Amino acid sequence: MGEKTEIRHGEKQLDFDPLERVDAEIRFIGRIRTPWSRGNCPKNVTRARETGQGAIVELDLPFVEGLTGLEVGQGILLFYWMDQAHRDLITQRPRHHDSARGTFALRSPNRVNPISLAAVRITSLDQAAGRIGIDAIDCFDGTPLVDIKPSAPAVDVPPK
Repeated sequence: MGEKTEIRHGEKQLDFDPLERVDAEIRFIGRIRTPWSRGNCPKNVTRARETGQGAIVELDLPFVEGLTGLEVGQGILLFYWMDQAHRDLITQRPRHHDSARGTFALRSPNRVNPISLAAVRITSLDQAAGRIGIDAIDCFDGTPLVDIKPSAPAVDVPPK
């Protein structure tokens, strides 16, 4: 596991280790290859798009057939595991807020189950190799991939 950031003033850690109890298992299906590492990673996908740098999703070979039906230009949802995140913070104080907020009120990667979600666009697709080019993403190089789903705007956007 990578180096974690320091806990900021106003943040609170859980008084137990969330990893002491396992309720489910997850099988990573690949990795995300990005130009990002600690210190230069954009804080969200919008900021990543502003850099003009894309990324590559690399599926493990047993899963490449699952790409059948995807197309260049299509929107997809990527679910990925922020493996370098704190898992024991229940409140956090982001730099852009004056006070601490609950983890579930934030989009921070630091969470009990560090699952992140990005809505991205396919820029290239090599199904045989299990490689998907995407327009942008906000995670470190080598981040484990949990799942891919096609974007369905009529379903994915909550009603007003």
